[in-house]
Amino acid sequence: MYGRRVPKHHPRVEAYGAVDELNAALGLARATAANGVVRNHLLAIQKDLVGLMGELAVATEDLPRYRKNGYPVVTPAMTAKLEKLIRRIEAAGVSVRHWATPGANAPAAALDLARGICRRAERRVCALKEIGELKNAEIIVYLNRLSDLLWLLARRAEAKVNSAK
Repeated sequence: MYGRRVPKHHPRVEAYGAVDELNAALGLARATAANGVVRNHLLAIQKDLVGLMGELAVATEDLPRYRKNGYPVVTPAMTAKLEKLIRRIEAAGVSVRHWATPGANAPAAALDLARGICRRAERRVCALKEIGELKNAEIIVYLNRLSDLLWLLARRAEAKVNSAK
């Protein structure tokens, strides 16, 4: 962005590329979700990820200009929305206490695929931070909480099918 160029293998490209893959996987999860509320949440997250990718695409020295131009950045309020949804799902009896084998049904498998990609995106963003190319550490927190949410949504999708048997 802003005319800066980096090689395709640059950690910045790796980071926003992984988030782009995550967004595509969330599109698959949204398309297969049986629940309209889940589809709406996933769409809102996808829209947040577009802004997150933009923020990752900007060189650190251009971030003030990026913000001044009105582009969105990841905020604690965005992470709080994920955490609120996590609490709601946990309150309904879905927990993070057990291991799971992905593939019980298509919606859960799509969510688990997205979760795995989200974890990779988080690792790529952490690598960006380690080399001093990430100023907004909230991005890491957001991706971490998003992967937890995706795990819970996948378990919930499995439970819905299992309870129907």
